Amino acid sequence: MNIAFTASECAPFFKTGGLGDVMGALPKELAKGEHDVRVILPYYKQKMPEKYQSQLKDVTSFNLRVGWRNQYCGIKELKQDNVTYYFVDNLYYFDRPTLYDYGDDGERFAFFSQAVIEMLEKIDFIPDILHVNDWQTAVIPVLLKDKYHWVNALKDIKTVLTIHNILFQGKFDQVVLSDLFDMGYSAYHDHGLKYENQVGWLKGGIYYADLVTTVSPTYAEEIKTPENGYGLNDDLSNISYKLVGILNGIDYDIYNPEKDPTIPHNFSSKDFSGKTKNKLLLQKKFGLPENENVALIGVVTRLDEQKGVQLITEAMDELMSYRNVQVVLIGTGKDYFEDSFRYFSNQYPDKFSARIEFDSELAQLIYAGADAFLMPSKFEPCGLSQLNSLRYGTLPIVHEVGGLVDTVTAYNQETGEGNGFTFYSFDAKTMLDTIDRALTVYYEKPDQWKSMMIRGMNKDNSWHKSAEKYLGQYKYLVY
Repeated sequence: MNIAFTASECAPFFKTGGLGDVMGALPKELAKGEHDVRVILPYYKQKMPEKYQSQLKDVTSFNLRVGWRNQYCGIKELKQDNVTYYFVDNLYYFDRPTLYDYGDDGERFAFFSQAVIEMLEKIDFIPDILHVNDWQTAVIPVLLKDKYHWVNALKDIKTVLTIHNILFQGKFDQVVLSDLFDMGYSAYHDHGLKYENQVGWLKGGIYYADLVTTVSPTYAEEIKTPENGYGLNDDLSNISYKLVGILNGIDYDIYNPEKDPTIPHNFSSKDFSGKTKNKLLLQKKFGLPENENVALIGVVTRLDEQKGVQLITEAMDELMSYRNVQVVLIGTGKDYFEDSFRYFSNQYPDKFSARIEFDSELAQLIYAGADAFLMPSKFEPCGLSQLNSLRYGTLPIVHEVGGLVDTVTAYNQETGEGNGFTFYSFDAKTMLDTIDRALTVYYEKPDQWKSMMIRGMNKDNSWHKSAEKYLGQYKYLVY
């Protein structure tokens, strides 16, 4: 099967979050089978490491119309892990310091979406499946069926749209139809691009794609509700017959505590001595007393309400004052959260330490060295941090939403079963009660704690199972 992915980011070339991780892992997993897998990305020259830039080969170039504009479009190629990667080159649109958040993002990704379609014949690769991701590429299924329907070579392509976070939808003024796509209004209706009085790229993709997926089964149900659908809940209910939730995985080649080169001490589920050494080093790096016997909770997060950070700030004084625990946190985000955690670091220097930065290797040390991982997200489509923590024997403490409830099995005090601790009500007291349950097991039932660590490390959260589910959906569409 010929499979093409397209997205706005992809590890290891450039990423800002979970989408980049998924694009780095899922195509690679599918390419292990008898499939021709290709990935099409923007060429963010300033963000791509030199070791990859030096491997790029120029494939072709052509002029592309973006409404009335005539723009250069170059195609570069790189092959790695049995996957062929293409990079769409236009310095005006993509040679910038960051990937997103520019006033012309609509124009940038309108160019990119049309380039993805128009390059296919030029590189002589017509996919059976074209898998698009999030709002930046969600308009592609609409374009294929509306603007490019007359191109015979493209008419049999089946499209899949994955929603990684429905909060970001790509809504623009109606003028984009003519100004950026040179289209009329044939796709501008309630079961298409029309979103109130605007053009909604994600909404259009939801209706025009042959299959819509999201990144966990629970999230697929949540986004059909008014609380979590962010205005698209009725639309997602309308297309529920083609909406599927498939859990993300993590790349077990990269996230492997036995071989991970980014952590100082490797370890396994049969020998935790390396994890203990990582814990002591983690305490030292964060300026906390080095004590392997105190419970150490880690947090790696964006400092934003979506991540439930407000619960941590509300609970911090009580957590620090009345419990034998240490907490380390790394992340950046909203100023008031950053200031709060700086304050708590000064207020409780022997128990809490925050780094207002993002350092991937330090984050990895938290996964590998902490005893528990706190993730109280208000909503979480899938979440990768809890999967990373499980892989490294660090028990998650999570809010029961989205992919968190699908991947973390709550501790059962009667049987000792489970691989983490969960809470349903989204408030600071409930979160504190759950932390207390975890601390009770840590201090009073160490054998059960260790069994949960082993259970979490041995659970298969790799991409293999998820890739098989995607492949089953692709085959259903094509055959």
